[in-house]
Amino acid sequence: MKTWAGPTTRGFAERAWLVALVAVVWELVTRAVDETYFPPPTTILASLRELWFSGPASRLFFTGKALDDFSTSLTHLFAGWAAAGAAGVVVGTAIGRSRTLSDLLSPVLEFLRAVPPPTLVPFFIMVFQLGATMQIVTIAFGVVWPVLLNASDGVRAVDPLHLDTARVFGVGPFRRLVTVILPAAAPKIFAGLRVALSFALILMVLSELFGSTAGIGSELIGAQRSFELPRMWAGIVMLGILGFLFNTVFLLLERRLLAWHTGARRLQN
Repeated sequence: MKTWAGPTTRGFAERAWLVALVAVVWELVTRAVDETYFPPPTTILASLRELWFSGPASRLFFTGKALDDFSTSLTHLFAGWAAAGAAGVVVGTAIGRSRTLSDLLSPVLEFLRAVPPPTLVPFFIMVFQLGATMQIVTIAFGVVWPVLLNASDGVRAVDPLHLDTARVFGVGPFRRLVTVILPAAAPKIFAGLRVALSFALILMVLSELFGSTAGIGSELIGAQRSFELPRMWAGIVMLGILGFLFNTVFLLLERRLLAWHTGARRLQN
């Protein structure tokens, strides 16, 4: 029996050789050039281990700094992403179902969407002060738009025949929303959530560059200021690893939760 994790695991195994090849070439080139700004991967990994993964086995080798940095960063990231996801689905669904509401809110939403989140960081600092609230708001504001727009498009694209059939069978508005509209829009909503998760990682780092004493972004800016380049690269590599893990886990969950949709499309074809 095939498992839902099989294709993703197999795809990763098939591409692992490319990652290994890039690492080997990077190691050889950086050691040959001997450039201070570009340390070899072995040096970066040693710094990565020393910073976050040289703790006792009882803590899964996490150092005390790793527990502080990861708990701080990931709490802010997922809090902002979850808040943006909830708000994006609610507002996007409302806009997708109401032409009047869409016409009324579209100019304001398009204006806000065009404002780059980094430019609002000073404003958020003035309003919320430095701290967790400012960082979560920064993340939420920056990542809500992919979810909102995808939810709106997905809801608007629901087959009218399905809605008419539900009305004929006496299905009320709320039940239609839960059993017909949102399930039909789920693929687009999940696509928006996945894009938003990638943006959340970026904005998490950005928000931690201002007055934060813990977190991966704080570690990055501290290493840059003290000119500890292996530490700085270790932070960059850690962010890449986290981004890869988040995307992989999300894809696995998406395939699991939307398996019914994939099966329905295969039956239609």
